[in-house]
Amino acid sequence: MPTAAKLVAAVTFATLAYLNAHVFIPSLPEGTQLEWFREITALIGLVCGWLVMGGLVGASYGEAISSGIRTSITVAFFALLGFAIYEMLQRSMSMMYDGPMEAVLAVFDLMFYYGKMMMTLDVIGVLLVGGAVGGVVTEWVGRRLP
Repeated sequence: MPTAAKLVAAVTFATLAYLNAHVFIPSLPEGTQLEWFREITALIGLVCGWLVMGGLVGASYGEAISSGIRTSITVAFFALLGFAIYEMLQRSMSMMYDGPMEAVLAVFDLMFYYGKMMMTLDVIGVLLVGGAVGGVVTEWVGRRLP
């Protein structure tokens, strides 16, 4: 059921995901194609904000902070998974893999590779602080507009 808190969570975490993608770009290798990177990451944030954070409203503010951090980590995980699958498909079109199992395993290697790149203070700070703030804002709206 749509609520104001779910809408605020969706918009907040879409904005957070867009900002986090923008902060992550300098960590990427030179020449990486970034056509729709920020926008797709924001779409993942929108969906995760609605489904994950929107469903966790109604607890204390302390739990809202942890729910917000949980949601931002969920956004990062699904963004990593989605872009790793996309990269694997691009590589498989170039016949870089010997078989389908090697391609599937490459997804996890790519997730680990890009995940290591995410381990910068800027990206982690945006994830943690932004997630906590997003959780508190969503909880505040959930209490004011049930």
